Amino acid sequence: LQVQEYREALDAVLIKGKNGVPLLPELYSVPPDRVDEEYQNPHTVDRVPMGKLPHMWGQSLYILGSLMAEGFLAPGEIDPLNRRFSTVPKPDVVVQVSILAETEEIKAILKDKGIDVETIAEVYPIRVQPARILSHIYSSLGCNSRMKLSGRPYRLMGVLGTSKLYDIRKTIFTFTPPGDQQQFYLALDNQMIVEMLRTDLSYLCSRWRMTGQPTITFPISHTMLDEDGTSLNSSILAALRKMQDGYFGGARIQTGKLSEFLTTSCCTHLSFMDPGPEGKLYSEDYDEDYEDDLDSGNWMDSYDSTSNARCGDEVARYLDRLLAHTVPHPKLAPTSRKGGLDRFRAAVQTTCDLMSLVAKAKELHIQNVHMYLPTKLFQPSRPSLNLLDSPESPQDSQVPSVHVEVHLPRDQSGEVDFQSLVSQLKETSSLQEQADILYMLYSMKGPDWNTELYEEGGATVRELLSELYVKVGEIRHWGLIRYISGILRKKVEALDEACTDLLSYQKHLTVGLPPEPREKTISAPLPYEALTKLIDEASEGDMSISTLTQEIMVYLAMYMRTQPGLFAEMFRLRIGLIIQVMATELAHSLRCSAEEATEGLMNLSPSAMKNLLHHILSGKEFGVERSVRPTDSNVSPAISIHEIGAVGATKTERTGIMQLKSEIKQVEFHRLSVSTESQSPAACIAASSGSFPTVCDHQASKDSRQGQWQRRRRLDGALNRVPIGFYQKVWKILQKCHGLSVEGFVLPSSTTREMTPGEIKFSVHVESVLNRVPQPEYRQLLVEAILVLTMLADIEIHSIGSIIAVEKIVHIANDLFLQEQKTLGADDTMLAKDPASGICTLLYDSAPSGRFGTMTYLSKAAATYVQEFLPHSLCAMQ
Repeated sequence: LQVQEYREALDAVLIKGKNGVPLLPELYSVPPDRVDEEYQNPHTVDRVPMGKLPHMWGQSLYILGSLMAEGFLAPGEIDPLNRRFSTVPKPDVVVQVSILAETEEIKAILKDKGIDVETIAEVYPIRVQPARILSHIYSSLGCNSRMKLSGRPYRLMGVLGTSKLYDIRKTIFTFTPPGDQQQFYLALDNQMIVEMLRTDLSYLCSRWRMTGQPTITFPISHTMLDEDGTSLNSSILAALRKMQDGYFGGARIQTGKLSEFLTTSCCTHLSFMDPGPEGKLYSEDYDEDYEDDLDSGNWMDSYDSTSNARCGDEVARYLDRLLAHTVPHPKLAPTSRKGGLDRFRAAVQTTCDLMSLVAKAKELHIQNVHMYLPTKLFQPSRPSLNLLDSPESPQDSQVPSVHVEVHLPRDQSGEVDFQSLVSQLKETSSLQEQADILYMLYSMKGPDWNTELYEEGGATVRELLSELYVKVGEIRHWGLIRYISGILRKKVEALDEACTDLLSYQKHLTVGLPPEPREKTISAPLPYEALTKLIDEASEGDMSISTLTQEIMVYLAMYMRTQPGLFAEMFRLRIGLIIQVMATELAHSLRCSAEEATEGLMNLSPSAMKNLLHHILSGKEFGVERSVRPTDSNVSPAISIHEIGAVGATKTERTGIMQLKSEIKQVEFHRLSVSTESQSPAACIAASSGSFPTVCDHQASKDSRQGQWQRRRRLDGALNRVPIGFYQKVWKILQKCHGLSVEGFVLPSSTTREMTPGEIKFSVHVESVLNRVPQPEYRQLLVEAILVLTMLADIEIHSIGSIIAVEKIVHIANDLFLQEQKTLGADDTMLAKDPASGICTLLYDSAPSGRFGTMTYLSKAAATYVQEFLPHSLCAMQ
């Protein structure tokens, strides 16, 4: 009724044009000769049309409205994104999860656990394919070789894209969530698979805006089984049970069969993949000889304008061959009436077609080919063809260093004898030695050098490294996995997406260790190639650090999507310092050297690495210890990370089983009770110097606080964590001085005239000045000094001086601390200084509050430094 009322009112003021077409003018106005009359009696003078006739924009809206009112145009045709429903309340998103088993054996294992699933073959006619195929399909969108159009650039399909069903050539396709074991090693960790699934489900609940419910196809493969292959991994099993209960990762879940979700899922028809007039998907000018160039498997390494067109043709040919096999996994013999030789020829032709299909799938870099294709010709695991298997049992193998020197054989001229090196590679069964030898061959001869290992066509260095990567992946040797990933330059496909997610939350990133220019800043989204190149440059040739930097960036993005509160008051994430702090935490907690801590960090599983990162970001006290709990890894160390309660003890310690815990730990922490309110730090050291804790000493207090505050300052400094409202207080103190100086870098007061207190640009500017300090704990002490200065902003004083040198206030506080500690009997050994900053280590380890707290000395130092600008009543020190 309202629409009809407005249409009738509009028709009364429209101008009839030629042929009776109603026209909408640009505006209506009061005639010039009747303006006075309108002033005297408002809204009584008729308006006359003025301006352009017709007004194109208004006329277009009038025509669209008329078409919709008369039923010739549907609202969805002019609003394909359904934005008209944005204000309409929507029901909660329910994620539909279809669990599929790779084989009948896995289906039986799941059935024993009370989980009824289908195999991938049983969901026919629905086709299940990996997310990589969907990326290849979309890369052929707009591709036309005759017009020299390369099509859409190759991009990784995220969980929003794989949570839909796709209609391709009248066949329903579903795609598994992204996660490629060969592209990057995160998917080798079953606990990490669960974490990624939890993150995807949480993301879907908050970001799904399409018609229908999201549908996730979750395949259970043989890699998710335990070592004996008879039971499911405990992490995977727990996740499946939670999904069956209807709630997992903060999302409502409904499990069921794919066929039950067809009517409630979001389905997209990819019309650009429909066959042409001759029934072909691929281009007519496709070069048949091009198949000979694909044997190397390197054609997908780069996606330029010339190769993208042929990539689309390859995907089309793959789909053609896939759809040609209408029934996957045929269980019955062919019923052809032809006998003898004809039947044999038909069987041979079928086998050749299947092998051709498998070869095409491998060219598209599809892993677990047997799981997605209608053939059982290939087993899930194949024995090594080139490298010897390690004879060591998983229980006896230790975690070796990935940086072991290998003796280089020399010939008579003093040059490296590569044939002898290849012979060593052929004879050794140690995975560590194989990796070291292959790295030398890779760096000296290149990845494509033919080793001629068994004189049977040989194998290139790249192929041998890929084979070794699969072997170490099967035993979950995370140190070697990261090492080989770095050699092969394996990159996270979603790396640029993770970086963009962090930047979209207004967080800057830095890679590499400070200071600049070694530490590189990322303040804007970068293309994938440029981002990986920047990380490699910041890592200074260290392949393991480069790989670990990518891994940490992915974890940060996962936490940013699900727990953005972890990053409060943090505007710049310094990944290099985060890695350094993680290694320091292991060294401190496990009481080992820096080298051992670095090796321990590199040998952590991805899930343990992500857990350690979460504890560091959370800001809560935590402890790290060696654990006797079994893990997925055969050779990587078992690390237990636990939160520490209010009294500095773990839950097991508080329940009275300290003696049992001390027996199973490989390294026992010995606690020193420190009271910052009643006793000085030097007195604590003096009291314990005569009985340094050892593994056999069980009389030490279990409430250890020594080193706690230095460790906390190191963590907060590395994470750029500051108190809430810190930057607004800095803005106020800049209004009462000419600037703040931090180690020679000045933050001028003119900044307050250019930026507002709550502006993120101002916070980043303050952070950039503080980040000039490479030591995290020293940086945090400077933050505390600035926080003391900001208290002066609340005092009614017009000015407190010119440029305030913050580091001088810290050093004055350090001198006051040393003087007072010496009067209490502390010697020079107890009051050792940090050589980098000249600050006493005991001051770093002092609590902020209390008689001997840092705030006490910083307040005295600040009053001493600016006392000539303050009233005398405020300068009196107790």
